[in-house]
Amino acid sequence: MPSSTLSATNNLWDRYLMALQDVTNRLNRITRALEEAGVDYALVGGQAVALWVATKDPEAVRTTKDVDLLLRREDLSRARAAALAVDFEYLEVVSVGMFLERTDPNPRKGIHLLWAGEKVRPDYPLPSPSIDERELLAPGKYVVSLAGLICMKLMSNRDQDRVHLRDMIDVDLVQRDMLPTLPPELANRLGTLLTEAGR
Repeated sequence: MPSSTLSATNNLWDRYLMALQDVTNRLNRITRALEEAGVDYALVGGQAVALWVATKDPEAVRTTKDVDLLLRREDLSRARAAALAVDFEYLEVVSVGMFLERTDPNPRKGIHLLWAGEKVRPDYPLPSPSIDERELLAPGKYVVSLAGLICMKLMSNRDQDRVHLRDMIDVDLVQRDMLPTLPPELANRLGTLLTEAGR
């Protein structure tokens, strides 16, 4: 391999590692700040999927750049103060609340907020889980319950959500005995994914 190509490849790998470190840094800063301020939260989205998958098989974890948090709406003012103390500003973009880096306010790098006990969209069959539906899966990392996470992924139903659900199916976090606990529309979606996976 020519030295110029090797140099470019190494640089690309370094940039990839730096991006992962940036995500980890944002995640650690905001969760620590919320903990210190006494604001209850739960990780949701791809980070929650990664932590749940890691409980079964750490090598099956898929990296993700997103940081999504479940908060009580009434805790927003305290959460904003905690975030500001670690250099995150609160902003709403198209009605979506997020914490953005003060020095780099790029929504792609934002910490996206969802409200506990409220529907993300009016047409969703269920609200987001309550903040009490969470577990401490790693030191300083509260994560939404497995059942709550699965429901949230089934309701969002984007390509990335189906990929996350397949990841959880592959490590036996999701099984058919969950189907009777879901609204029919969500049970049908999950049943299809389980059948595709041969489960």
